[in-house]
Amino acid sequence: MEEGKQKMKILCLHGFRTSGKFLQKQISKWDPSLFLHNFDMDFPDGLFPAGGKSDIEGLFPPPYFEWFQFNKEFTEYTNLDQCISHLCQYITDNGPFHGLLGFSQGATLCALLLGYQAQGKVLKEHPPFKLFVSISGSKFRDASICDVAYKDTIKVKSIHLIGEKDWLKLPSEDLATAFHDPLIIRHPQGHTVPRFDEASTEHLRNWIANILPQTNGNNEAAGLKDIEETMNKDSQEFHNKVMEFPRNENNLEVPEEIRA
Repeated sequence: MEEGKQKMKILCLHGFRTSGKFLQKQISKWDPSLFLHNFDMDFPDGLFPAGGKSDIEGLFPPPYFEWFQFNKEFTEYTNLDQCISHLCQYITDNGPFHGLLGFSQGATLCALLLGYQAQGKVLKEHPPFKLFVSISGSKFRDASICDVAYKDTIKVKSIHLIGEKDWLKLPSEDLATAFHDPLIIRHPQGHTVPRFDEASTEHLRNWIANILPQTNGNNEAAGLKDIEETMNKDSQEFHNKVMEFPRNENNLEVPEEIRA
């Protein structure tokens, strides 16, 4: 895509007790022609400072953040309602976004937002998301959340990166079943943002090509125009609808279903 042309936007949510900058560094190991050249990627930090030791201490400088807190069984959550309100406000202020990408806790949150939006519980005025990249994601385990977020198959194009040595391998596979026609790419690594071999890179490239307007050969100008028209249309419709949207996140009404 030509420099200066408007790109589709992806909101990227980092893992537990890391940071937006760390996820950005992790993603940078991928071939830049996959995401960085095609999308405008936003890497915010979690709402709360890390409440304990981070697994990346000594590997990447602080500060570290977390989106919400949870018990050992991942069945009880603290500050999840505030986290959802914060993210909805962030998306409203900085959107519209065309896709979501997340690692671990971030991916779990992304899938929750997609499920809730599909059920009309959050982001009612935001255009439907077009894509989702899950890296070591999982489902929430509270029944009151599952009965809403995963009630129906989520019809968003999704790709799920699942590590053979990841302790969240099975939960990641389970999350993929919540989506319509998910693409699963397996890698031999553990709980991490993986490096891709040539085959996986090609799978990703083809998946992205089916989402983006055609921008190769004689259709390049038309493709770029399609992207700009899509961006402008979504942005105009979105901001027209949210002119009266409450800007104080403390006043945001959080659906009862997502209160932990």
